[in-house]
Amino acid sequence: MIRPTSNAPEAQEQILSTMNRDGSRRRIRPKVSKGRYYRPRFLTAWGLILSFVLIPIIKLNGKPLMLLDIAKREFTFFGATFLPTDTFLLMLLLFSIFVGIFLVTAIWGRVWCGWACPQTVYMEFIYRPLEVFIEGGRNQQIKTDKTGISGRRLLKHIVFFVVSAFLANTFLAYFVGWSRLLDWMTSSPTAHPIAFGVMIGTTVLMFGDFGWFREQTCILACPYGRFQSVLLDRQSLIVGYDEERGEPRQPWRKKEDRTGGDCIDCGLCVSTCPTGIDIREGGLQMECIACTQCIDACDVIMDKIGKPRGLVRYTSQAELESGKRTFIRPRLVVYSVMLLVMFGTLAFSLVGKSTADVTILRGLGAPFSVLQTGEVSNQIRIKIANRSGEERSYTFELVDAVGLTLVAPENPLTVSAGDSQMTGAFITTSPNSFIAGEIDISLRITDGVDFDELKPYRLVGPEVR
Repeated sequence: MIRPTSNAPEAQEQILSTMNRDGSRRRIRPKVSKGRYYRPRFLTAWGLILSFVLIPIIKLNGKPLMLLDIAKREFTFFGATFLPTDTFLLMLLLFSIFVGIFLVTAIWGRVWCGWACPQTVYMEFIYRPLEVFIEGGRNQQIKTDKTGISGRRLLKHIVFFVVSAFLANTFLAYFVGWSRLLDWMTSSPTAHPIAFGVMIGTTVLMFGDFGWFREQTCILACPYGRFQSVLLDRQSLIVGYDEERGEPRQPWRKKEDRTGGDCIDCGLCVSTCPTGIDIREGGLQMECIACTQCIDACDVIMDKIGKPRGLVRYTSQAELESGKRTFIRPRLVVYSVMLLVMFGTLAFSLVGKSTADVTILRGLGAPFSVLQTGEVSNQIRIKIANRSGEERSYTFELVDAVGLTLVAPENPLTVSAGDSQMTGAFITTSPNSFIAGEIDISLRITDGVDFDELKPYRLVGPEVR
């Protein structure tokens, strides 16, 4: 990184909240404002943190609540396992998530960023509190920024690295499972070098993110803020400053008659902002993550000077301009209908999903063969994917098959939980059974527990003249 020299010209205005006018990094050291929104955000954040830790541990139907087993190409969500054959269901799930994001953003704006995004949750409710506890408050941190490294800052970085390692291991559990992760953690890294490398790499990335990059992730790296112009409309909920009520700004003096607006230009809304913006600059600012810290800060000041709360508040662009807000609008109806249809289709498909997937394939080589006895033999391949949480044995037999014989070396076929197996079989019959070289048959596959399915299949043979 090339640092600007002292002779470098300064920008006429501030380009980014994290950049000084001379191009150097402006470190954000926000002062926490514990108002009416802080406690709900605190409870929500720690609920999400606990959920993140517990989801790979808790099991439903004998499976983790969430497991993304890329090696086996199996994704498990709340007891339902998606296999490579479930491309349509996975696509439906992803589209439902995207439409859900569009709907939530259109109604509540960037509530995800301020209340639920992992970047905000971990930064504001784990890393920053640890920073304050170890290094001191805002003023002490700013002082250390000027003087350089200190013993407390070194200790802080060590603690940050340990916390990042814990989060990295938890993240890894989503891909390998909690049981396997515990085995790896208690064994030598040489026994699983790839997983260990992934864990170390994730730890370094998290440490760099929360220890150095911080709010720049939201401002520079995350594309969500740049999509606001298409995801939000003028009725969407935002954190806004009531300029009509607040301007012109006038410093507060108890024994002075005020002729200005309610804003006393204390700057607390700026010093408490985790991305360093001034909410009073108006408009829909890309850097604003709607964390409500400026609302809590301003409410405290309004209480002190005897003014009503809400100078900075949850509002909408339309409400700030006209005083009115319309909730129902076309895009919300369209998003809601789309989401209802997709989630309904997904739920219906999952409820009707059986505990096994059976595929019958034609054998390799010639479509049929004529035996020495004169009978015609069709080779088939039966592939069974076990979706249940336990080992199952699958038996297959012909149904209403007069004159047909099934020969299967592996019958029943045992398949482990979450695994898939393929076996071969032969079906023989007299050549006189074929009509125009074809016979339609039904093969019954059952596990004796809860899976019983008839699979149609067409045998081919010679055309008897």
